[in-house]
Amino acid sequence: MPVPTGNLFVVAAPSGGGKTSLTRALLEREPGIRLSVSYTTRGPRPGETDGIDYHFVTPEAFGALKDAGEFLEHAHVHGNWYATSGTWLRSQVDAGQDVLLEIDWQGAAQVRKLIPESVHIFILPPSLALLRERLQRRGQDDAQTIERRLSAAREEMRHCGEFDYVIINQEFASAVDDLSAIVRAARLRSRQQHARHGALLEQLT
Repeated sequence: MPVPTGNLFVVAAPSGGGKTSLTRALLEREPGIRLSVSYTTRGPRPGETDGIDYHFVTPEAFGALKDAGEFLEHAHVHGNWYATSGTWLRSQVDAGQDVLLEIDWQGAAQVRKLIPESVHIFILPPSLALLRERLQRRGQDDAQTIERRLSAAREEMRHCGEFDYVIINQEFASAVDDLSAIVRAARLRSRQQHARHGALLEQLT
């Protein structure tokens, strides 16, 4: 199999772990990365835009795309379906584009099987108490929903050992630095450098 010249960065975190804020900051710092926009059957939250935050679709449309083989992975989370377009993702990475994929641990496991060279990063909160505080401060969920999300977060966090890197999001600026360091190191991996700069290396033989 040819080595893809682009990198796929897979980032997961429990709800309220700061994944979205961290990845947005990374995209500002590293403009060469393109964000993969996932499909979901849930409705948009305040401030979210279709085609930018998610592709918001009906359950019927989601099912049709799934049956057509469009999705690289799909998962049922908090009562809604989420999925990633495999066609778009493969074409981007094979063309040399770095892509960032925000996903849950279930989806990450499926991606790892299909794209073994992808780089997997898990974002952890400093504590469950602070995670509860962040969810409450967000003001998007009622008390019952917050408790459900905390219960799910405990299960999600148990899977952090399946990831290549784990970042503790205690100090936001430091966490962004850590995320950027992982990206820059991945771009210098030997196999990708050989694929990108084959003409240079041919001069050495």
